[in-house]
Amino acid sequence: MNEPETIRANIDDYLALNKYEVDEENAHIELVEEPVFEEFQKLVMVCPAGLYKVDEVGRQSFDYAGCLECGTCRIACGSTIIKKWENPQPTCGIQYRYG
Repeated sequence: MNEPETIRANIDDYLALNKYEVDEENAHIELVEEPVFEEFQKLVMVCPAGLYKVDEVGRQSFDYAGCLECGTCRIACGSTIIKKWENPQPTCGIQYRYG
């Protein structure tokens, strides 16, 4: 009996289908000046869009462009390192194109 072929979804492929209108003038997420490393690590682990990164030498980086607007970062860290989180301005943000 032949086994059915397993098809694996690649999250990057699905995220690439979405359309983003980035508001360059008004970031809808802002972090505190010097985020605590442990709190930032939480966001590296939980952000489904992978917007929070730590490089090989420990430098933290964040870019709100590509945000899925799910609020996971607010839930994970609250106000410990998230200084501002709001929905993007009208006509800006994500437009889902799959599903």
